[in-house]
Amino acid sequence: MSTVVEPVSTREVILVEAIRCFADQGFDGTSLNDIAAAVGIRRPSLLHHFPSKDALYAEVFERVLSDFVGPLEEAVAVSLDGWPKVELVLTTLFRLFGDNPDHVRLIRREAIDGGTRVGIDLAAALHPMFDGAIDYLQRQMESGRFRAHDPAQVIVTGYGALLSYFSDAAILDGVIGVE
Repeated sequence: MSTVVEPVSTREVILVEAIRCFADQGFDGTSLNDIAAAVGIRRPSLLHHFPSKDALYAEVFERVLSDFVGPLEEAVAVSLDGWPKVELVLTTLFRLFGDNPDHVRLIRREAIDGGTRVGIDLAAALHPMFDGAIDYLQRQMESGRFRAHDPAQVIVTGYGALLSYFSDAAILDGVIGVE
């Protein structure tokens, strides 16, 4: 019995390659010609699918955020308390970032560039998740499941450690031999 493989659309191939290029070189360092050449098409064909570099970047970033937010919201929605919930959320994030290293680099680049390219406000997009995590930690501390700490600082520290682990993998491997 053979399985039928659905053909991948040119638009999808462009998006995948654009994620890689924007993650590698940033918005300013990536040209539509680079993306088109990597896909094996000409720039006018790319422009048939995306009218501009800004439009392509906006769709790339929306894809990256939805790939991240959907599974994270599913993990958060699971009815668990205490460390089992934290472990589920962290495992979900490690899986997402491990499976999509270009997403991590793109998010880092966007944050470094101010997080507002082409009308996408990264801070505004992440703020509800940040508030939800703080509320969760606060409730767990008040119930006695977790020791009292500043929940915002715990989230900021965890966020930084998680993203650094993935975005700095090559440096960590060279410095301490960890990949």
